[in-house]
Amino acid sequence: MLTPSTRLRLQNILQRIGASEPVSLDERIYLQKFADRDHSVATWLHQARRQQQVSRCEGVDRLMAQLDLGELDPGPAFRPDPEDPGDLGDWFGQAPDWLRRS
Repeated sequence: MLTPSTRLRLQNILQRIGASEPVSLDERIYLQKFADRDHSVATWLHQARRQQQVSRCEGVDRLMAQLDLGELDPGPAFRPDPEDPGDLGDWFGQAPDWLRRS
């Protein structure tokens, strides 16, 4: 259970994250401690990060972010070498974990 002062402090940090304003490392650590223990705080953090993503995106990416679809922090896309594609086993061997499991 969060005290009112703790909740207000966390919501202030979350509001700044959502607005892409500066947040110190100490504040992020403080917020993450609560997010790890409290599902509500984790949901608030997810929403703030998604709001931050919506403000940076355009077009289909913005729509995807508004619908809360896709990754919050997408990694680099896997691109095989076009000069030497190799065989299918090599291609999947270098692929990201999520692709190798399918």
